[in-house]
Amino acid sequence: MFAVYATGFSTDDPIAGLEVGERPDPDVPDGWTTVEVKAASINHHDVWSLRGVGLREEALPMILGCDAAGLDEDGNEVLVHAVISDPSWRGDETLDPRRSLLSEKFQGTFAEKVAVPRHNVIPKPEGLSLAEAACLPTAWLTAYRMLFTQSGLNPGDSVLVQGAGGGVATALIMLARAAGYRVYATSRDEDKRKRALDIGAHEVVETGERLPVRMDAVMETVGKATWSHSVKSLRPGGTVVVSGATSGDASPTELSYIFFQQKRVVGSTMGTRDELHRLAQFLDVTGVRPLIDREIPMDQAAEGLRAVAEGDVFGKIVLTR
Repeated sequence: MFAVYATGFSTDDPIAGLEVGERPDPDVPDGWTTVEVKAASINHHDVWSLRGVGLREEALPMILGCDAAGLDEDGNEVLVHAVISDPSWRGDETLDPRRSLLSEKFQGTFAEKVAVPRHNVIPKPEGLSLAEAACLPTAWLTAYRMLFTQSGLNPGDSVLVQGAGGGVATALIMLARAAGYRVYATSRDEDKRKRALDIGAHEVVETGERLPVRMDAVMETVGKATWSHSVKSLRPGGTVVVSGATSGDASPTELSYIFFQQKRVVGSTMGTRDELHRLAQFLDVTGVRPLIDREIPMDQAAEGLRAVAEGDVFGKIVLTR
C-alpha cells in the first residue's frame, strides 16, 4: 500500500529521513480493525519522530501520522483515537505507563490503511468534513483536555494561549472563546496576532509583552521561549497547563513565583476516547470547526512537514487521499 514513512533521523534536516512509496499492508491482531484513510493531519509529533525523538531506530521504517479520518470496514465515516493503551489497562488511557501513540510502536496514519484497536474507532461527527475530523484526535483533543479537564477554569475566567499559530494553539483559542472564557494570545508574528483576533482572541500581545491583567490560567505548549512569561502572567493561585515544549525544556527558574504565590503547574497530554467523543459533541453544539491552514495530497507530505518544522502554519495542515 502507499505510505509516507521515516527511514532515518536528522536533527538539522528532519525531512531527510522521509520516504514516500510502498509499504506492506498493516497487520491486524485480534481485537483490531482497519480504517481506509481519507484524511490525516500533521502534528509536531511527526517532525519530532523524524528527528529521532520518541521513535526508536529499531522501529524503522515507521509510517508517520497519529490522526486520521476515513472509512471503517463497513464503509462508515469514522475517526481514529491515536492513543494505544495496554489491553489490560482500565481507566484514563493517557495515564497508562505503557501507552503509545500511533507511529511510535504501531504503524501510523499517513497511508492507505491503518490498523487500530476496534475501540479506538469512533463515528465521525456528521457536521464535519473528513479533513476537519482528521484534525481532532491529537491537536484539538489536546486543547480540549487542557481547557476543560485540567485548567479548572469557569466561564468568564481569563486564559492566555502562548504561541498562536500552531494546531493546538488555534484550537485553544477557538474552544476557549466558544466556552465563554476571556481569551488572550501571544505571537512573535504580527500577522498571526491579527489572525488570532479573527478566530476568537479578545486581545493579543507580542510574545513576552506585559499583559493588562493577570491570568486565571495559561495554556503552555512552547516551553523554554515562553515559560517565564507564562508563570509571571498568572494571578496568585492560577494554573499553567503544559502540554508541550516545542522550543525546548524550560529551566526551573520561576520556582519562587510558583511556591510563594501558590501557582499550580499541571501536565496534560492528548486525551481519552471519552474526551474525544465529548469534543465532537462540543463542536456539534457550538458550530466551531477546526481551522485548516491548507490541504495537501498525501504524496506531497514533505511540503507539509517542512512547513510545520519551520513554523509556517496557522491552524492544521491536512494530507488527503
